[in-house]
Amino acid sequence: MVPINKSFGLPKIGITQGDINGIGYEVILKVLADPRILDSFIPIVYGQSKVYSYYKKNFGMEEMSYTVIRDASQAQPKRINIINHTDEELKIEPGFSTPTAGKASFAALKLATNDLRSGLIDAMVTAPVNKSNIQSDQFKFKGQTDYIKSFFPDNEYITILVSEKLRIGFVTNHLPLKEVPSAINKDLIVKKLKLMNSALIKDFSIQAPKIAVLGLNPHASDHGLIGNEDDDIIRPAIEEAKNNGIMAFGPFPADGFFGSDTWLKYDGVLSMYHDQGLIPFRVLAVDGGVSFTAGLPVVRTSTIHGTGYDIANKNIADPEALRHAIFLAIDILNNRH
Repeated sequence: MVPINKSFGLPKIGITQGDINGIGYEVILKVLADPRILDSFIPIVYGQSKVYSYYKKNFGMEEMSYTVIRDASQAQPKRINIINHTDEELKIEPGFSTPTAGKASFAALKLATNDLRSGLIDAMVTAPVNKSNIQSDQFKFKGQTDYIKSFFPDNEYITILVSEKLRIGFVTNHLPLKEVPSAINKDLIVKKLKLMNSALIKDFSIQAPKIAVLGLNPHASDHGLIGNEDDDIIRPAIEEAKNNGIMAFGPFPADGFFGSDTWLKYDGVLSMYHDQGLIPFRVLAVDGGVSFTAGLPVVRTSTIHGTGYDIANKNIADPEALRHAIFLAIDILNNRH
């Protein structure tokens, strides 16, 4: 983490509540329980103060005070600020997926995203939601990222998973595996390489970043013996990226790449599909890891864990992923400034 840039004051970080029946409030409370963290940013929780108080009491954190505000412009430094998306009583059922939880997840996300787009908050950190119960006539997206992207239709984005030593971006993300080969083409790979290269420079302050590109097929097709996508699509894309001044290398067979120390030699890794990048990331990112939506004019990070229904309300959830997500957002703000 880089030092906070005091020239633009403490950043306002919006934190969405996620699913009220999951571990969202538990990890938020645990992160904000350390008063020293308020020296780094102004937290604004988009949620419901009564739900916050419910979990605060359950976890024995009654001494944690907060201020309810109507909008982000009223946020106070050195305080936990909460913006209520509703004044209604919400039925809390820890460990269960409910329509009430899905509706509340969306309401908080919508409010925070509007404030992010309007510049009322400097960055947004999203707690996990249930991708099924959040669906409605207003939310028909595969996840929070696609919804947030809809507020910025003129910007392309790339999801980058970030840990201390590893950054993995994705050419395709939430696609059924059978649709991946037909979705991949040279132009798409080049576009994702440009987005990742730009993010590594602008958001992570890495000059002349080196990006490793993973192959699609086993052994990166083994010179055409196991498919032709690596030779016909991925290699030409890498060459075009190089011609555009991007230091891209590969394609690398994913198993050998992560099975050795090769991944440590690169500033970023471009994966062809979800599990190809996410499985090794979860194994290697011992600090939990964070998701960053790169390419947008705003800063949004999130945890990569789920709602944690199985451990909800048991006071055993680890808050480190949320802590990392918050400080990554601050780091990126500093780097952009």
